[in-house]
Amino acid sequence: MRRFLLLYATQRGQAKAIAEEISEQAVAHGFSADLHCISESDKYDLKMERAPLVVVVSTTGTGDPPDTARKFVKEIQDKTLPADFLAHLRYGLLGLGDSEYTYFCNGGKVIDKRLQELGAQHFYDTGHADDCVGLELVVEPWIAGLWAALTKHFRSSGGQEEMSGALPGISKASLNSDPVKPPLLHIGSQVELLRLDDSGRQHSEVLEQNETNRGQTNGLIEDFESSLIRSKPPLSQASLSIPALPPEYLQVHLQESLGQEESPASVTSADPVFQVPISKAIQLTTNDAIKTTLLLELDISKTEFSYQPGDAFSVICPNSDLEVQNLLHSLQLTDKREHCVLLKIRADTRKKGAALPQHVPERCSLQFLLTWCLEIRAVPKKAFLRALADCTRDSAEKRRLQELCSKQGAGDYNRFVRDASACLLDLLLAFPSCQPPLSLLLEHLPKLQPRPYSCASSGLFHPGRLHFIFNIVEFASNATAVVLRKGVCTGWLATLVASILQPNTQASPADGREALAPKISISPRATNSFHLPADPSTPIIMVGPGTGIAPFIGFLQHRAKLQEQYPEGNFGAMWLFFGCRHKDRDYLFRDELRHFLQRGVLTHLKVSFSRDAALQEEEAPVKYVQDSLQLHGPQVARILLHEKGCLYVCGDAKNMAKDVNDALVEIISKEAGVDKLEAMKTLATLKEEKRYLQDIWS
Repeated sequence: MRRFLLLYATQRGQAKAIAEEISEQAVAHGFSADLHCISESDKYDLKMERAPLVVVVSTTGTGDPPDTARKFVKEIQDKTLPADFLAHLRYGLLGLGDSEYTYFCNGGKVIDKRLQELGAQHFYDTGHADDCVGLELVVEPWIAGLWAALTKHFRSSGGQEEMSGALPGISKASLNSDPVKPPLLHIGSQVELLRLDDSGRQHSEVLEQNETNRGQTNGLIEDFESSLIRSKPPLSQASLSIPALPPEYLQVHLQESLGQEESPASVTSADPVFQVPISKAIQLTTNDAIKTTLLLELDISKTEFSYQPGDAFSVICPNSDLEVQNLLHSLQLTDKREHCVLLKIRADTRKKGAALPQHVPERCSLQFLLTWCLEIRAVPKKAFLRALADCTRDSAEKRRLQELCSKQGAGDYNRFVRDASACLLDLLLAFPSCQPPLSLLLEHLPKLQPRPYSCASSGLFHPGRLHFIFNIVEFASNATAVVLRKGVCTGWLATLVASILQPNTQASPADGREALAPKISISPRATNSFHLPADPSTPIIMVGPGTGIAPFIGFLQHRAKLQEQYPEGNFGAMWLFFGCRHKDRDYLFRDELRHFLQRGVLTHLKVSFSRDAALQEEEAPVKYVQDSLQLHGPQVARILLHEKGCLYVCGDAKNMAKDVNDALVEIISKEAGVDKLEAMKTLATLKEEKRYLQDIWS
């Protein structure tokens, strides 16, 4: 077997799943993948590595490589390394990102650039997959082309070139050192794909059913549109290329339980977990606001949890109890919800390196498993749909699931599954004859992730307390019928604090109320750079509409205490650009901000109201924070370009962060008298210098 080193750097499991897919496919192509997380530096050594390297790298919301890659990046960024340190290395890299964020695929780009600076060369061109339109549009053809690139590499390097398993179609003339380019989008490897029209008897009944249906429905085609449960021509009449069935590898046994104690803390976490009471809950918005924003105060005084303004932390949350009950009902397992889940690897599995999922505690109950361990709201990937199709009795339902995971049905998958945020429960309701075994859920559903929140306070200002704010997220699930769902964590928190919730006043909780304070589990998140400058004389600009204001409240509280402690200190200007819809409904922290302004802690407060055109606090009407920034372009440019100031942006990545970035390009271009490309380079430099910092989310 021709060996290659396969590393993944993952934040939420996407890169790991793709790397595992590459590893599984490798065997069929005559290769052996040596698979490791990039953080497992004791298991590989790039300096000594002579085999080709394949890397799959995701990107965090701030445009950085994932936390698992921090140590790796720090090591390769060492300025003392010689320029030929990795000159022996040949590699291919697949970057994962989301073009809704300003720094698309930057995690992969950072590693890619540095490997080349150290002399490493591509044997296969880099791929950049975009989660905004569907990772698979790039991932699938990139993997499909990888095998030819590896084959060419082994041939041209003279190593085991006569080995069987080489792909056809590579001429000797092409065996030079130029990297192979990935194939065009949508070209799939014939090894991966199963042709339904010539796949033998096992699928003949589907095709026969399809032929029968064709005659019956041709006259009705115009009467309906496509939906999750049905397609229309040409897809409904197409022969399909569907992925190969992922190998099963888990065996599940349900055993009557002895009723042992279960705790969310038993779900494995790399970070320490603290159980803390919610000491206060305040509704910051009025009842007629479009979004409801809550502030929660956590009592961390009896823990070793510490933070500084700008930090984030994670809340460990459960799935909706109602959704768990509905899922148990669909799986016909309601009567076994208290049973103990026993897992082991199937003896006959074909999955290479099969391992028990680490996020499932030993001997937990089925109810606990679905509540605390699995992300049941996750959008099912095509491999999961492929497996579900084989668990579906009704031939029409089976055909539709096959369409949704097929190459031909990519558009329908994006529209009705991915973009509609359909989850497993939606699919089981839409396709009632689908009865997957519990093992399939454990093989395909990812770990239930803790939800991150920005700290909205300063430990100096509120000793022993931690504040955070959030909107109660509500969205419609249109997968089967329009169902209003709440965010997994925000919906749970809102229900949890309903009995202690106060209106937006500074009143303390009523006597005895604190005794009822519910507890939640939290864990710290790896420190980032989103902190106040070390030098307090550095001027700063803060841009945070809506709940994006959270870390800046912490900044202002911290600065207020420092100015109290050092009245003769030299403190730089603090600009805040805040935006909301209505001045009288969702102007968060209005009284606190005006107080900071009066005390001179906050030197400039610029607020825009997108739905109150007549009530602007600016000299000229502006709707959004980016308009307000442009209105004060000369001052913004002066702070960033001449006073070595810092700019912080917090909030929505999809629109706001992009619009703010575009506004900054315009400002720098205009005020510095340079073209837009030069302005973009200036912003990139500011980011490298940690003077343009983002804490953004989708």
